[in-house]
Amino acid sequence: MRKSPVIMWFRRDLRLGDHQALTAACDSGHPVIPVFIHDEVVESHGAAPKFRLGLSLADLAQSLEDKGSRLILRRGEALGVLRDLIRETGAGAVYWSRLYDPDSKARDMVVKSALKDDGVDAQSFAGHVLFEPWSVETKTGGFYKVFTPMWKSVRSRDLAGTLPTPGDIPAPESWPQSDNLEDWQMDAPMQRGAEILRGYCTVGETAASHRLGAFMAHRVSDYSKNRDLPGVDGTSGLSENLTYGEISPRSCWHAGWRALHDGKSDAEVFLKELVWREFAYHLAHHTPRITSDNWKEDWDAFPWNTDERLAEVKAWKQGRTGIPFVDAAMREMYVTGTMHNRGRMIVASYLTKHLMCHWQIGLDWFADCLIDWDPCSNAMGWQWSAGSGPDATPYFRVFNPVTQLDKFDKGRNYAKRWLAEPYDAPTDTALSYFTMIPRQWNMASDNPYPDPVVTVDAGRKRALDAYENRDF
Repeated sequence: MRKSPVIMWFRRDLRLGDHQALTAACDSGHPVIPVFIHDEVVESHGAAPKFRLGLSLADLAQSLEDKGSRLILRRGEALGVLRDLIRETGAGAVYWSRLYDPDSKARDMVVKSALKDDGVDAQSFAGHVLFEPWSVETKTGGFYKVFTPMWKSVRSRDLAGTLPTPGDIPAPESWPQSDNLEDWQMDAPMQRGAEILRGYCTVGETAASHRLGAFMAHRVSDYSKNRDLPGVDGTSGLSENLTYGEISPRSCWHAGWRALHDGKSDAEVFLKELVWREFAYHLAHHTPRITSDNWKEDWDAFPWNTDERLAEVKAWKQGRTGIPFVDAAMREMYVTGTMHNRGRMIVASYLTKHLMCHWQIGLDWFADCLIDWDPCSNAMGWQWSAGSGPDATPYFRVFNPVTQLDKFDKGRNYAKRWLAEPYDAPTDTALSYFTMIPRQWNMASDNPYPDPVVTVDAGRKRALDAYENRDF
């Protein structure tokens, strides 16, 4: 008798190696039908994340073809699509990797409950994190609200080794119909910027593995110092690949520990960054409001501006605040889909403190522009910077973007890479920004560099006055 297939529902786990759900599907003895659904959650993605997701899907599809399998693409509400596929294929099971942001959790709970009611074997597996949120507890049984104690609690945990790539992915006797990826036009929201952005993407499982290996071989030894220098290639760049699950966090964890045991002490800082990512999922699971509302609820009374039409907000988004560090970082993000971590702290501090604008404005703009966008990490990062989140930087700590540039970009390598107007011979990277931006922004590389929309001193004073006179 022909065995009923297992539907392997891919989401943010777009790889074949170290994949618990895929391994379980292949080990089941049943044919496996890999599926990706352009569902309600995917539809809500911003321009750059959706574009980058399309590239990852194309790479996964090729990897599956190389294994004699294929990726079935469908568009629609997740539960309805899965039910259609079950009816068409006779599948008796659906497997997937768990996610932890509120929207994905809500979708998955509905799907699992409904499929089980239908008599389908619906199973979810770990895979997007090192330590599932409910497996990490304080000594009193609660969840962690401060990072350092969480790091200390998980640092010495034994973590299972990585799973090998399946040698064979059993194919069904016949395949269901699939959409064409090109018809989804996932690059359409990027408009004329798509081709430039594509050149900055490192796509797929193989490329992610090479990126990890190169970082551990050549850069992790100086990671503690160089990760703060935006003009230096000192970071791993793996946030892009972790976002789409092109590499597992477990692979990164074990590579970090191997480097540490080999005498590369800075690898511990890298391991802490992996756990900082875990902290974001931990918080989103236990306090889902962090992705949309002030984590510290008393901050609801703080007098942030929420009007995105203000000229200052427009200048911030367009990288023309007149503050070089802020503008360079914002333009880097627009061109490359990423932003150096030091830059993220500076632009977030400037928006929420110097400009007194709500962190949600920045959260939404990042969600549209970042190829490494993640709903949990993005929210925690913004609330950390704004002062409204757990373990946050105090609101009265206001980064000075002028002295920060002097400290971390002394030779102005970063500023020159992304700013055209202040320099007689702009770099190609700085000029590419003007090729990408919408024409209606009416910006040109030979325009005068703008004066600050809010000076550093005036913005700091305004922020501190508001904080000292707050109603909570």
